[in-house]
Amino acid sequence: MKISVLGCGRWGSFIAWYLCNKGYDVCSWGPEGDYSYEVLKSTGKNEYVTLDKRILLTCDLKEAVTRAEIIIISISSQGLRGFVSRILEYDVADKDFVLCMKGIEVATGARLSEVLTQSGISPEHVAVWVGPGHIQAFTQGIPNCMVIDSASEELKKRLADSFKSDLIRFYYGTDLIGTEIGAAAKNVIGIVAGVLDGCGYVSLKGALMSRGAREVARLIKAMGGNELSAYGLAHLGDSEATLFSEYSHNRMYGEMLVKDKKFEKLAEGVPTAAAMKKLGEKYGVDLPITCAVFDLCYGEGEEGEEGEDYKARCMKLLANLFARDTKSEFYS
Repeated sequence: MKISVLGCGRWGSFIAWYLCNKGYDVCSWGPEGDYSYEVLKSTGKNEYVTLDKRILLTCDLKEAVTRAEIIIISISSQGLRGFVSRILEYDVADKDFVLCMKGIEVATGARLSEVLTQSGISPEHVAVWVGPGHIQAFTQGIPNCMVIDSASEELKKRLADSFKSDLIRFYYGTDLIGTEIGAAAKNVIGIVAGVLDGCGYVSLKGALMSRGAREVARLIKAMGGNELSAYGLAHLGDSEATLFSEYSHNRMYGEMLVKDKKFEKLAEGVPTAAAMKKLGEKYGVDLPITCAVFDLCYGEGEEGEEGEDYKARCMKLLANLFARDTKSEFYS
């Protein structure tokens, strides 16, 4: 089986490494001049993995797309629509696409699988691969569980059965809406976890996991998904990796925000908070944690007084969440 992984950053390089070790014919693509690609090209490795010499590393998108039976995409979520338009310059009618990325398009509120289908790719050829796990743990041989979901029963079962190993146990997803929204939303909750670390409120993480999952469940249900998906691997199951791990980009972003330091790596929870806030307004869903993250990241609301440092803003936002009217624990 020929597989091309488009995007050679943290997850992209790991996926290429993992699937090559599974014995597949793998191509790893990155844009010429991109830091991640140039590091791999010059050294054959990055801070996460060493690429097997069997992996074809290229910056030629046509080569990567046309040779593949399965195309896995792992890039920044907000750049997906434009990137797909480039892929569609080639014949992809019989190719399967797997999105190994988490997010929601801010401009449209579209889930990432919807970005592909709205671009003209058949839903029967689109799947998502999400769930807990950090590359640093996987490369040390520490196993975890993940989910592959799709509108196509045949595709998700074929992919999960083909990609499973002693390192990753896959489950078949049963709710594409819930799987994607849950996976994206966990990055928003991860930012709050970092804020709690920075403020010294680590004991609140249990409540954050519970209330965050409930908030996400309400949104999933309103969008037509199964609210139980919020308590599955794509969201609640990813809590350790996102809310507690030193490797979590979103948690680190939140912690650095409190300390008024700049976090240089990608934190998908920031644009996802903006997208979820819009979805909450569209569907009439109460998303207090999401809205607090949006206010913190985008500087809106009365909390952003001039001269006020980020820790003070974070403490005020937490106080506002606690001051909300008392509600039933499982309110809709």
